[in-house]
Amino acid sequence: MLKTAQIQFDPQVGELERNHSKVAELLTKTGDARLVILPELANSGYNFIDREHAFTLATTVEKSDYVAMLVETASKQNQYIVTGFHEKEGDELFNSSLLISPKGVIGKYRKIHLFMNEKQIFTKGNLGLPLFKLDDYKLGMLICFDYFFPEIWRIMALKGADIIAHPSNLVTFQAYKVVPAQAAINRFFIFTANRIGTERDISFSGRTFAVDPEGDVVAEASKDKEEILYTKIDPLKSRNKLITERNHVLDDRIPEEYLDITK
Repeated sequence: MLKTAQIQFDPQVGELERNHSKVAELLTKTGDARLVILPELANSGYNFIDREHAFTLATTVEKSDYVAMLVETASKQNQYIVTGFHEKEGDELFNSSLLISPKGVIGKYRKIHLFMNEKQIFTKGNLGLPLFKLDDYKLGMLICFDYFFPEIWRIMALKGADIIAHPSNLVTFQAYKVVPAQAAINRFFIFTANRIGTERDISFSGRTFAVDPEGDVVAEASKDKEEILYTKIDPLKSRNKLITERNHVLDDRIPEEYLDITK
């Protein structure tokens, strides 16, 4: 069995040291979880004034004290940690998700589908949809508004994903409908780690949740409280893609009939 911990808290935009300290404190409470998932942009907060403001708060993975703390924690607690990260590369900014193992940073995803003002701040992700082998399962990462686009969920399933880590800063309630549907359609586990709180004129919806391959919500946090949501799962249950004894969610696809939407 795999024990997961999803951390729901309130990162504050621009408060880098405060966010760093808060994450470090919360991680100490997750020592018996093998996989920990934090919200989108957990190190920097979300609601930037403009791109110039955002740029002052960004850093590279290699130079980040926040990442160094996560690497040290993952090593000490023998964990995998997924965190949203405000990433700088040259003159570009990316809304990224990092995968950290006990041996260091082993993976990265950059958000493809940018939401609202993110389009004026971030560059669209350019690393594709990678999967990573952890223990005996495969993990993929998506970020927040990515949830609305079924194509990327299906690509993850076709690549063999067992778990999708989904750091988020949700401000609407559509994800609570869409994400369980995607879990059922693709028959894998999804862990949406959302945040709480308010930044300037944006309030976040909380309710961090975990969904199983049947599309059932197996754990859900509160709307407005700092919380660590624990779940125990068997990741290999995602390998069963049968709906009935004669229907398989991937093998029953007919790709030649889908050409109109693949152009």
